[in-house]
Amino acid sequence: MAESAVKTVVGSVGNLAVQETKFLCRVTLEVCSLKDELMRLQAYLKDADSKWRSGNARVAVLVSQIRTAAYQAQNVIEAADYMEKRNRLKKGFMGAISRYARLPSDLATLRKIGVETRRVRRKISEIFSSAEHLKIDLDNTAEVNGQVEDEFPQDFVLMHQNYEDGVVMVGFQDEYKEITDKLVYEGQMLSVVSIVAMSGAGKTTLARKVYTSPRVKQHFDTVAWVTVSQKFKSVSLLKDIMKQITGEEDEPVDQMQEYEVGKTISEFLSRKRYLLVLDDVWETDTWDKLNRTIKAFPNSNNGSRILLTTRKQKVANHIEMPTHVHDLKELDEEKSWELFSTKALPSYRRSAIGDVGEFEELGRMLAKKCDGLPLALAFLGGYLSKNFNIQAWSNILLFWPSTNSTKMMGDILARSYKDMTDHCLRSCFLYLATFPEDYTIDVSMLIELWIAEGFISHAPKHEQEETARRYVADLAQRSLVQVTRRSMAHGWIEEIRVHDILRDWCIKEARHGGFLNVIDKTSGQIGSPSTYIMVSYRFSYQDFNGKNLRAARNIRALFGFQLQSTSLHKLRYLRVLHIEDTCLEDFSKAIGECIHLRCLRLIRCQDVTFPSSIGKLLYLQTIDTRGTYIALVPSSMWNIPSLRHVYLGDHHFVPRGVQQKELQTFWLVLPHTNGKYCNPDMVRFLGQMTQLTTLWLSTCPHIPAEMMNIFVNMPRLVDITLNRLSVLDKLPESHHFPQSLRSFDLSADDIKQDPMPMLEKLPCLVVLKLLGYGGRTMSCSTRGFPRMKNLQLRRFHVTEEWKIEAGAMPKLSCLILTSFTNMSKLPEGLLHVPSIDHLELNSVPLISVGDDNTLKELQQKGCEVIITRR
Repeated sequence: MAESAVKTVVGSVGNLAVQETKFLCRVTLEVCSLKDELMRLQAYLKDADSKWRSGNARVAVLVSQIRTAAYQAQNVIEAADYMEKRNRLKKGFMGAISRYARLPSDLATLRKIGVETRRVRRKISEIFSSAEHLKIDLDNTAEVNGQVEDEFPQDFVLMHQNYEDGVVMVGFQDEYKEITDKLVYEGQMLSVVSIVAMSGAGKTTLARKVYTSPRVKQHFDTVAWVTVSQKFKSVSLLKDIMKQITGEEDEPVDQMQEYEVGKTISEFLSRKRYLLVLDDVWETDTWDKLNRTIKAFPNSNNGSRILLTTRKQKVANHIEMPTHVHDLKELDEEKSWELFSTKALPSYRRSAIGDVGEFEELGRMLAKKCDGLPLALAFLGGYLSKNFNIQAWSNILLFWPSTNSTKMMGDILARSYKDMTDHCLRSCFLYLATFPEDYTIDVSMLIELWIAEGFISHAPKHEQEETARRYVADLAQRSLVQVTRRSMAHGWIEEIRVHDILRDWCIKEARHGGFLNVIDKTSGQIGSPSTYIMVSYRFSYQDFNGKNLRAARNIRALFGFQLQSTSLHKLRYLRVLHIEDTCLEDFSKAIGECIHLRCLRLIRCQDVTFPSSIGKLLYLQTIDTRGTYIALVPSSMWNIPSLRHVYLGDHHFVPRGVQQKELQTFWLVLPHTNGKYCNPDMVRFLGQMTQLTTLWLSTCPHIPAEMMNIFVNMPRLVDITLNRLSVLDKLPESHHFPQSLRSFDLSADDIKQDPMPMLEKLPCLVVLKLLGYGGRTMSCSTRGFPRMKNLQLRRFHVTEEWKIEAGAMPKLSCLILTSFTNMSKLPEGLLHVPSIDHLELNSVPLISVGDDNTLKELQQKGCEVIITRR
């Protein structure tokens, strides 16, 4: 991982202000020389990495020294750059006085920087000498310019549009029907259906397919899915279930005790036919623990079900209620080939392969070697999809390991990892080990972390975010991540998970290379080293009991998940701090010294106070405090020049006299105690953010209607969510909206005038969600909504008639109508929408399958129809 480290450092220092300043004089020259030496050092790394991995302990020490020197060099360069950035912010007469007053201190700092720079350069000179002594070759082909070439495949768009995420649902059609029938038709008593199989056999994929099926959606009044895993907490699972079935927000649920949560669930479900999925159950007493304070899941004799997946037969048989156990078998030879070929030889590439028959012959033999295990077939197929070379396929077949399935998948993973020629992609892949088992990873959050770490370089023709999303798509195509959700508006991957087998491999590889150390309460340091272990610069503590985190002072990233409490001491070189569900001590004292920090994420944490010194963090790109109460947001925070993404949850936020014009993402939840509503100061504050691409705003009790007028100055906006708008007489004209808008989610107490004539003219709108229209009629005209694919309309209680002219919404595929109390028939214009294939009617009492002609004809045309009376 040293090559990745040096590449990251070289790529990042080129953009620092230190190279432009005259004030730093000689230090500037020394810093530039330091960068040049880092670039030379990078040329040795491929050979050094290769020798280290072959077991040469002396080379391992050298590789560790190279990485350490690179990080020290970055720290020194940024110390000089930071001083220059700080001085540039002080403008005018008072700024000049301030700079003059700090001159003695700055000169002392410069001397320290000069001393440290010369020390690092001496260290690098020693490394060069050692490399020559160890006969490490200079690789003249190594990249030394810190730039990433445009290496993405030309067929990326095709891959992005046609690639099916996760383990393809191949070979399980019979099991799918059998399990669905058991859930829907198997009597009225509460009962369990268990899917049992070894890891990697496709249990979760099959359960997810059943869970999202139209038959299940229509049959059950409410559904919930929780992943149990080995180290679960009953109260956390119950809270998750409660949020899913009741729609309650995080804050009130998180403050409830276990008994209260269980009682609320029981009372709610007693009136519902429900389906609860418990995925990846390890222990026999899991069901007992979920019901220990109160029987949370009642038997109302109405056909409710529990769907359970597990690796252990005894777990499936333990619950004391009627149980159907389904042993999931391995795929047969033909089904194995079907799954493998879907991954390795996707249809959009077959036409470009001249000797596809030879690949198919080898592929069938390779698929047979996977012993019918879907995960192994997916891994191998994903790897070979990147290697359309007959010799490569033949070599894998020739040297196939004759060991158990876990070892086989480990070998495939190692091959796929080694095949990643882009070392930044390798770093992005190993970074997935920072998250706990079965953690659902938000891709936008992950991308912000990757960028903060410097893994995403500026590539020709690509923004950093676009490059990062291509990395995610690449990992998905290789079947190294499981895709759990895609964006309806953009088509890109929004959420992923990592399979346990893959995560364990990542942890072992990351720790061995000194990339990351994962620590939890049961196993301490995960992984048992057999060779030289490098010092880690990233630590991830997961459900750890210790208060003081045993992390080195020079670490660059610190993750904490569900810790009892922790304090941060002298971690001045941190670039990433990501803490969830933890009590933080002395945070306000420690954070002001972390001047290198890029990403600060505190999710559902306690005892957090933002000091005014947070304004000193001049490299900070992301602040995320969703679910964390903070009494006051200091005005100094808005002066941080690099700030791009801000997520504020449960804040007393009064934005008087501050501005921030460079934000790209702004996400804000104002608490119940924050006064009347989002005040005029907030409207003015948001109105100046001309660079925003994403706005998510929820306040209590209301957002003022004036908020709708700020969008005219936000041409870059593509995603808008406004929750709890007050009474809105009419929407602004379409030309007052950003024309790039792709997703618009608006909920209001009362929208008085038909919103469709304004919104249908937006040329890029793909997803529209509206709640609270109070008019009797609405209409969509010809050529309206030219790119709309997903339309969700809720709480249109008064609406009686909806007119859709022929030619409107030509690309609409999904329509969801909820709480249309007075509409007695569907608009006939839906029959002219050629692409509609999914229709949901929730609480639309006057429309039924037998009476509505439009509904009948849509079903006859193959449209999937789901009707619920909740």
